[in-house]
Amino acid sequence: MRLVTYTVDSAAARLGAQIDDRVIDLAALAAHHATELPQDLLTFIGAGADVHDTARRLLDGDASEWPAEAVHSVEQVVLNAPLRPGKIIGVGLNYVEHVEESSRSLDTDKELPPRPVLFSKPATAVTGPGRPILHNGDLTQQLDWECELAVVIGRTAFRVSEDDAYDHIFGYSIVNDISARDQRRSGQWFFSKGQDSYAPFGPAVVTADDIDDPMSLDLELRVSGVTKQKSNTRHMLFPIARLIADISSGVTLEPGDVIATGSPSGVGAGMVPPEFLAPGDLVEATVEHIGTLTNPVVDAR
Repeated sequence: MRLVTYTVDSAAARLGAQIDDRVIDLAALAAHHATELPQDLLTFIGAGADVHDTARRLLDGDASEWPAEAVHSVEQVVLNAPLRPGKIIGVGLNYVEHVEESSRSLDTDKELPPRPVLFSKPATAVTGPGRPILHNGDLTQQLDWECELAVVIGRTAFRVSEDDAYDHIFGYSIVNDISARDQRRSGQWFFSKGQDSYAPFGPAVVTADDIDDPMSLDLELRVSGVTKQKSNTRHMLFPIARLIADISSGVTLEPGDVIATGSPSGVGAGMVPPEFLAPGDLVEATVEHIGTLTNPVVDAR
């Protein structure tokens, strides 16, 4: 399933399943069949496999019988961030070529990290597709991009083995890990990466059963139409299962938590000369089978 959170006009946000050029309201579809489904994605994730199977069964039914009030064209709706995560765990230096470019431009270690490099972003950093990335020139002149595959946790995970890691994944999305490179403080990244709008997220969550191999997905990022990043998740230094096992060795992962699995090379700080985002830019982050997350950069002073 390709799940989205959407609004129509000024109504409250709703949970929908996108099928081609239509968005199907899951709660309305369920009500038509005298059953119930949650109206938001976080509740849906936590509701468990039986609820997820009900949604799949209803969506697999005869489309001609879907009630009119449950069906919207994509053009009619505004997509929001799929959910507000309890926590966003970022992974630094998880592609070998990015380790090299970071050692040149960001004063990080030249050696490959022996364990995943982790940081966090607050939920207030999340913004949805089409929403602005805020460029406050009083705080940064080095606003940078990073296209990343996002893993959305589906079941509580604590001390999970690599062999069992995939059992705890609900689905996948895209996070653009925006960073104010000149706001790194004594080696710490929280303010650099945690400001409002610095975690564009979406446009959808694709359930794990619809992604054959998350470790073989093409990634690409464009700034105002120019390709800056182009890679594949197969080049991760620490694959998804290792990340879940490492994080959950000491931190409980809960349904709806998001792991941003790291950026390939091609960030602005690594360009020669360096390039950074400016108001008026349009950033497009694409992950194969998930879609494109598009956000304009606006002046926020």
